[in-house]
Amino acid sequence: MELKGQVAIVTGAGRGIGRATALELARLGADIVIAEVDQHNADTTAKLVKDLGRRAAVVHTDVTKRAALATMAERTKAELGRIDILVNNAGIYRAAATLDVTEDHWDAIMDINAKAVFFASQAVLPTMIAQKRGSIVSLASMAGKIGSKTNLPYNASKAAVVSMTKSLALAHAADGIRVNCVCPGFVETDMWTMVARDQSKLLGLTPEEFTRQREKAVPLGRMERPEDVANVIAFLCTERAGYMTGQALSVDGGLVMHG
Repeated sequence: MELKGQVAIVTGAGRGIGRATALELARLGADIVIAEVDQHNADTTAKLVKDLGRRAAVVHTDVTKRAALATMAERTKAELGRIDILVNNAGIYRAAATLDVTEDHWDAIMDINAKAVFFASQAVLPTMIAQKRGSIVSLASMAGKIGSKTNLPYNASKAAVVSMTKSLALAHAADGIRVNCVCPGFVETDMWTMVARDQSKLLGLTPEEFTRQREKAVPLGRMERPEDVANVIAFLCTERAGYMTGQALSVDGGLVMHG
């Protein structure tokens, strides 16, 4: 129970990596705030957290709105008394060839994957600064460390998460706040279904062929599970990672092996 008595906000905790992370943090003793737009999925996660014996609060949150993120932080403090952990998990994916990227495509990706990470962090920082402690972990991606022919806005948004992680870590280390991010690879979630569908179309493959190709590329020989990511996020939230800040940890089965 390394996180006993702590309160964690997880954005996009209704499914996939977000849900797996909420449950892993709950197993370690944290109470969970599920900041999510999908009420049904959020309620399901809340029930699973409560089944683990932890408190769970659902806060309907549109992460693209700064006011909604401020409300998320205020309600967490009001209902659960503190904010120890923020996991910036909410994200979207959309593929397109470079010449087909529209302004709407660019803005949608950047608003959720990059801008929301900053403003969610900004919303919880005053509370963490006052407490003189806190951990922020954001979802970047291996995409933030490499290029892509068919994914430029997504890759750029995840590179932005890596960069913001370093700046926030530097700015708030003296406040007792650690800021890190994780860079998953090919994770089998609802989002992967979209990735396989969109990318296979652009590459002239079936979604199944695309997934098989990607799986073969993974040195560890299998697709990634949400729990593979959640376990590392949870580690970063504990005191075992107490001397780590400003890091972008690859959790990708060995796909990206450079500094």
